[in-house]
This record gives sequence, C-alpha cells and structure tokens, in this order.
Amino acid sequence: MEILYEDNHIIAVNKACGELVQSDITDERTLVDEVKDYLKVKYNKPGNVFVGLPHRLDRPTSGIVLLAKTGKALERLNLMFSTRNQINKTYWAVVNKRPPKHSDTLEHYLKKKQDKNKSYAYPQPVPDGKYARLTYRHVASLERYHLLEIDLFTGRHHQIRVQLGTLNLRIKGDLKYGFPRPNKNKGIHLHAETGVYSSGKKITGNHCGRTPQR
Repeated sequence: MEILYEDNHIIAVNKACGELVQSDITDERTLVDEVKDYLKVKYNKPGNVFVGLPHRLDRPTSGIVLLAKTGKALERLNLMFSTRNQINKTYWAVVNKRPPKHSDTLEHYLKKKQDKNKSYAYPQPVPDGKYARLTYRHVASLERYHLLEIDLFTGRHHQIRVQLGTLNLRIKGDLKYGFPRPNKNKGIHLHAETGVYSSGKKITGNHCGRTPQR
C-alpha cells in the first residue's frame, strides 16, 4: 500500500488497478482492510480501527482514494464530495482515438442498469437519470493512443467511461465500454491523478499501471 498523505484526520492512498476498495459479495481483502491494519500497527491501536470511506474508485481504475480517520472527518468529507465545491479531482485517461476537440465539456444524464452493472448516457433528462458533467483536455498522442486530462464535476457510476464513450473514445483495456482487448493486469488506463481539497492541500498520485501487491 502506497500512502500519499496523512494527517490527524485523513489519509490518502494510491489505489492499484484491480484492487477492491470496499467489501462486496466476493469477500476479498480490500483497500479499507489494508488501511485499518496500517493504522492499527502504526498507532498501536487495540480493537477495531475506524476508517471512513467518503468516495470510491471503480475496481479496474487506479489512483488517489481519500479516507477518514475519524467520524467527524467522514461527515465533513461526505459533505464536500456531495457538493463538489471544496474538492477538485483530475483524472488521466488513455483512449483509442484523438478527441474531436482539443478540449470540451460533456454534459449528459446517466442511468444505471443494475442487472448489467453498466451506465448509459442520454442527452436529455430521463427517468432515474442523474446529471453528469466533465471537461477533458487532449494532452499528448502516440501512434495508437491518446492521453486526456479530465476534470470531474459530478461523481456518477462509471461516469468518465460512459461519457467518453459518447464520443467513441474507448479507454484502453475497458472491455465493458467497448475497448476490444483487456490489459494484462485486467485494469484500465484511467487514473485519479490529483486531488485538491478545501485546505488547499494538493495530493498527487503515481501514474497508471500499478498492480496490487499481495
């Protein structure tokens, strides 16, 4: 586990591709479990250790995950993430095509299909749809792939993957949303690179491609 920042209230870690953030039906060991064990050993804490999770990253993505070390910190972070006016998050995505514009803002209404664990984008409001907004900027290109920097203004299910798909931009390795081949580590080239929080603290993570260490 790579720790990017820690103080008395929060801890930020660099999540690996394929790492599960929070427990699910698989009952696998999670990032939250690792953080709890780290805090228990570092501070010699008896019994259960509190770790609050105000946000998540999709399992195949990598990057910064912010966790709360106290109940009060979790309450504040939950409010910050819900309003999005005190937290700015920047992502990097490697896609299969050059985008149609150097930079643009995408706005859609996303609807999740529970049976497929997949979201769909609509240009107008739809029943049970949630408003989603992001901006992207083309940063660099190689012969076959293109790097985008993305600022996320809402936090919807699979938002970046879905909205880029409306431009026929497929994230490398993302089979669920149309890329033809998986990555060897089963992750996708989507990385939460930078977070800026209300205190002005800027936390930067390592780049895509790290895999879980077990």
